Formats: sequence, C-alpha cells, structure tokens
Amino acid sequence: MRTTIELPDALRARLLALAARRGEKGFSRIVQEALSQYLDRETTRAGARALALALGGTLPDAEA
Repeated sequence: MRTTIELPDALRARLLALAARRGEKGFSRIVQEALSQYLDRETTRAGARALALALGGTLPDAEA
C-alpha cells in the first residue's frame, strides 16, 4: 500500500543516505523496518504495563 508522510528535510536526507549505503534506491524498506520495530516494542510495552497493573496491590506493604 502506498501512503504519503511528511518528513523534515534533514530526516529525509538521512534516510536517503542510509538507503544509498545499503544499495537501495529509496527509503521505503527502511521506513517499513522502523515502523515494524516500533510497533513490536509498543506491543511488548503494553503487555508489560498490563502485567504490572495486574500485579498492583498483590504484595504486602512490607514486601513492596
């Protein structure tokens, strides 16, 4: 799927430079990788947060 995003010029330049070093013509693959990693991390973080909240109040104050 194609979409449009707005990037600051400096970020676009860095992406293009990285793509060139990797031998790629554009930076779509880099953006895909970055978004995938970000979303995976957010999913993990949300799970850890839910687990921590579920444990809330399960320890006596002396042990906490």
